[in-house]
Amino acid sequence: MTKSQADVVRTALEILDERGAEAVSMRAIAQRLDVRMNTVLWHVKTKARLEELMADAIVAGVSLEGLPQDWRERATEITRRYRQALLAHRDGAAVVAGTYAAEPATLDTAEALVSALLDGGLPEREAAWTCWSLIYFVLGLAQEEQSSPDGARELEVGGRVSLARVLPFLTEEFDGRFEFGVAKLLS
Repeated sequence: MTKSQADVVRTALEILDERGAEAVSMRAIAQRLDVRMNTVLWHVKTKARLEELMADAIVAGVSLEGLPQDWRERATEITRRYRQALLAHRDGAAVVAGTYAAEPATLDTAEALVSALLDGGLPEREAAWTCWSLIYFVLGLAQEEQSSPDGARELEVGGRVSLARVLPFLTEEFDGRFEFGVAKLLS
């Protein structure tokens, strides 16, 4: 049976979800597809290209249907869906953060987010930079969330008085921190 680029990416995501980012390799994909490694390389050429395609496939999980009309609510909902798409795959945030994927799903999501920001009256530069800020914030928080399997972290601050005062809030649940951060960036 002939394999396609989509087969290679789908298989890479299966390996990612089962065993994590470190387990994804051309060899592992070839073994899973029961093909020679040259077949995998024909479709993706390099590991970097594979990672770009995987990142875009992860971001393709962001539905752009049924978004609110209000620009701030729309931007917030897009970032919520972006976070969920990242969290839907083991190490999803790390894979996406490690690439610069100028691919269809990634560009469509960026287009929707920038469009919402422009609809809110932000000047072009501010819309672009706010988009980046939102993306970086979500990527960072999702990476932290995925690296903390139980969702909580113990943090020792020693004699650092200010950190001790805010310690209960530094490790608070991810959903609240996400909503707070997005609201601040959009205010």
